[in-house]
Amino acid sequence: MRTLYPPIDAYASGHLDVGDGQEIYWEASGRPDGKPVVFVHGGPGGGTSPEQRRFFDPARYRIILFDQRGCGRSRPHIADGADLSVNTTDHLIADMESLREHLGIDRWQVFGGSWGSTLGLAYAQTYPERVTELVLRGIFLLRRSEIDWYYNGGASHIFPDVWETYLEPIPESERDDDLVAVYHRLLTGDDRDTAQRAANAWSAWENLTSHLLPQPNRGDGGRADLAFATIENHYFQNHGFLDDGQLLDRVDRIEHLPGVIVQGRYDVVCPMRSAWDLHRAWPSADLHVVDDAGHASFEPGIVHHLIEATDRFARTGA
Repeated sequence: MRTLYPPIDAYASGHLDVGDGQEIYWEASGRPDGKPVVFVHGGPGGGTSPEQRRFFDPARYRIILFDQRGCGRSRPHIADGADLSVNTTDHLIADMESLREHLGIDRWQVFGGSWGSTLGLAYAQTYPERVTELVLRGIFLLRRSEIDWYYNGGASHIFPDVWETYLEPIPESERDDDLVAVYHRLLTGDDRDTAQRAANAWSAWENLTSHLLPQPNRGDGGRADLAFATIENHYFQNHGFLDDGQLLDRVDRIEHLPGVIVQGRYDVVCPMRSAWDLHRAWPSADLHVVDDAGHASFEPGIVHHLIEATDRFARTGA
């Protein structure tokens, strides 16, 4: 069973001005002249952490992590009034391309899970000539059916107890409405105490349903939860700024690229249907279904296949 590489420190970091009053945080670790890879974090709004460097062999990879607009160490943070109107999928794709150019990288591997798989696919379909391979986990195609499954009651049949905490901030008279829209009103309203309570409940729902076996809520109850919930909800309220089914419709733009898809069989957040549909549209990509895993990237079987993929691409490039 492959395991995470030992912890390493970043050798460079900074903030890149990408316009619109936004500066995205980035860092580099591993080997400065190694194979470039960009880690695309989840959420949107999740941010990066040092643990995420450990999916890559530091003796072979130049590992690039960055925090997307409004979250993590990027500036301004959503808690400090970051402008959501300049936070869209097209903006994030452009930010990734600006970062690649800033770092002088010609082509890089794109590695992402959950929303990171969404943005990774969208970036690769826009700039296929800048991508060497894709390693994707917990596939999320941002179709309306996926949003409704997780945020409008489908997953409540598996986690009815946790669903009650998700419903707590919502007035009883609105619990049969589109809950993404209701949360949008709560998260973006003038009452910031109400917004924080809604953010905590939204984040707890995702944290408590992401593992095959129950884990404690990892939310901080403050800035991180607020960024995660507000930005994520903003994207889902706007359908990810994508046409429904767009990422499948444009698979022909990346079908020549080597790809690996890793999916937990019991992923409730991003059910396997999306990984299956992506593999059907892109049959040359390897699909690994982990029968004893949920959504989280650090579950042992998920880790095994992700590192198996990054090791293979570091050796062969295919």
